[in-house]
Parts: sequence; structure tokens; C-alpha cells
Amino acid sequence: MANTIIYIDENLCDSCSICISGCPFGAISMGEDSAIIDYALCNFCGACIDVCPVEAILRRDDSPQDDIQQDVAQFSGVWVLGEIEPDGDLAPVSLELLNIGGKLAEKRNSELSIVLVGDGVAKLADKAIAHGASRVFIVDSPEFRDFIEEYHTDAVEHIVRNLKPEIVLGASTLSGRRLMPRLAVRLGTGLTADCTALDIDPATGLLLQTRPAFGGNIMATITCPHHRPQMATVRHKVFPEAEEKSSRTGEIIEIDPAEIKISKLAKILLDRIDESADEDIPVTDADVIVAGGRGVGGPDGFAKLRELAEIFGGTIAASRAAVDAGWVPYHRQVGQTGRTVAPKLYIACGISGAIQHKVGMQTSDFIVAINKDKSAPIFDIADIGIVGDLFDVIPALIREVKGYR
Repeated sequence: MANTIIYIDENLCDSCSICISGCPFGAISMGEDSAIIDYALCNFCGACIDVCPVEAILRRDDSPQDDIQQDVAQFSGVWVLGEIEPDGDLAPVSLELLNIGGKLAEKRNSELSIVLVGDGVAKLADKAIAHGASRVFIVDSPEFRDFIEEYHTDAVEHIVRNLKPEIVLGASTLSGRRLMPRLAVRLGTGLTADCTALDIDPATGLLLQTRPAFGGNIMATITCPHHRPQMATVRHKVFPEAEEKSSRTGEIIEIDPAEIKISKLAKILLDRIDESADEDIPVTDADVIVAGGRGVGGPDGFAKLRELAEIFGGTIAASRAAVDAGWVPYHRQVGQTGRTVAPKLYIACGISGAIQHKVGMQTSDFIVAINKDKSAPIFDIADIGIVGDLFDVIPALIREVKGYR
């Protein structure tokens, strides 16, 4: 992987700007001291290398091996990149990462740490420690109030390069999917996204990163033997939250924001979007989910599912087929390419049960499946299976549940 990375030697760059016009993807801009590559846009075509008059742009294999990759034995510890909710609290997915991170750290006989970047995040340190973190790294500054991937990546990279963790875990959320790939590219290491299982190989000590592959038809276990840190992202609800123990103690380490070099590529304007138009409970927060697939037939069918969900105080969700048909918005999609959920009750209506859907809901406490096809794969994981037409079964369920109220 490392030999495909293009980088700019700041000591050689004379800020001539020729590379900016020479990049066909608009991935280069001018920073304070040198040109800067935006790896989210870079296609690694090498056009910038050819036009640079001072040969300041190089491929990774043209440069000496980075110190951060020379000796894997230098690295130790399991780190979690914490996420902050809009209300300023620690996101539940971070508590889930502390759970699995603690188990990995125990197997590696190392410490579990969490990195918190934001404005006013110092108050969350005690909560992180109570949920298992031995060390909490704090970057607290108004500059990090809103999540801006470049700024936050700069902050995390600064700490990682200095302290060299062996394993770094992040969340498969919108922000995590923007930060973790950038961080991996900058560090010249690998990243396994959307893991459904994490473990330590007892023979090699490597992180075993398991995720669906080939459209979800197989589960692949991936290792990163030659580069550090080993990096992985995990979806919300894949693991339970770490147990809270107020008696736990830990170390709080505050990082001076002034020490972090922020690559301000441009002036960033933020506008907040009101998401209150969807008044339903978010699928990841619901205790009861009534989900529909292709068999629901259309929006009118989902109206019946919504009626049942509301009786239970729950919400609706959908398979990819129903979302692709435009019957339900994407943020209610459950499965490999949607959300991962773990409600107390999951009622699958007209869903065949492809593995891509099952990986997103199979950890639900109790699963009820309704399908006309008695051989539908969804019945393999259902606690109760009902073979029948959902348009007969759902109204009957609604009547029965209402009768008990």
C-alpha cells in the first residue's frame, strides 16, 4: 500500500503553484509553507510529479521508510477515537468501541486509551474512564467545535505519530468514514472498514479484522502484519456498550492545540441542517422495529407497518430493495449498506433474508419473521416465523395487540 502514496517534501517545495494547475483532479492547494495534497481527491496518477520543477513531489517508494513504520515493536496500546454527540455527550458507539477495545487490550496486555477532540470535551474524560479507558487524550479547543475532517485528522495524526498506538479503532459513522481513511493514508497503513468482529491472533498478536466481502456472501478476516497502527472501523450496535464502573481510575492527558499544525486548505463555511422533518425514532435508537422488504409492495404497505410500529412505541425500517424502490428513505435502511440495529424486538415483513440484510439486524434480542415463502432465509434466524401473507398477518397482529391495551 505504501508504495502508491504521493507526498510533498515541504523542505524542497518552493510554493511555485505549478502543481496546482497540473493536477487534473484539483487535489492540490497551497498551504502556508508548501503545497498540500487532499488525499480524498487524489487519484495517485503522478501528473504532479512530472510537472514539479524542483522534484519536491515524490511517491512513497521514492522516500526513506517513514519512522512510524520502521519497527512494529515500537507500537503498543489500543486506542479508540471517540465521537461526540450534537448535545456534547459521548456517543454510544464510542462506548461500544471501549467495550471491544478493552477486550483487545487485555489480550495484548496493554492499555486502552481514547482520544477526544472537540470543544468542551474535557468534561467527558471521567465518563470515558468509567467505561474502561485507562488514558484519555484531550484536544479541547473552539477550533474543533464542529467536525471538520481535515482539522480533526490533523489532531489525531499529531497524537498517533508521537505516541505510536498498535491498534486504532473508529466508528463506521459519517464522521468516522471521513476521518479514518485520511488518517490511514497519512500514516501509510491499512484500514478495514465496517468490521463485524475483532479479535487477537494468539499466535502472532495481530488484530483479526472480520467483515463481509463479495457483496456479503462471505466473511473475510483481514490482518495488517507489516504496518502500524492496525486500523479498523466498527458499525454502531455491533458490540454492546462497555460496562460503567465509577470506581475505575485513569490518566487524563491534555494536548495543547497550539502544538497541532492545522492544514487549513480553505475557508470552511458551515450551515446546520434541521433534521426534525423525520419525526420517527431513529432506527439505531428504537427498542422495537417493524421492517419491510420488497414483499410490502409499496408506500401503502409501509403505512400498515407504521401503524403496528406505533402501537409498540417503535419505528419502521426497510431492506435495501424497499429503499431502492423509493418507498422508504435511505436513513431507515438496515443491512450491510445501511444501518446496523439491535432492538429488543425486530419484526421482518416481506423480507427474504439475504445475508446483506441479516448482518444488519441479526443481533436483535427477538426476531419475528413474516413471509409467504416458507423457505425464505429470514426464518433461519427468526425466533418466531409466520408463514403467510403479511397483509393478512399485520392487521390481525394490530387487532390482537390493541385488544391487550
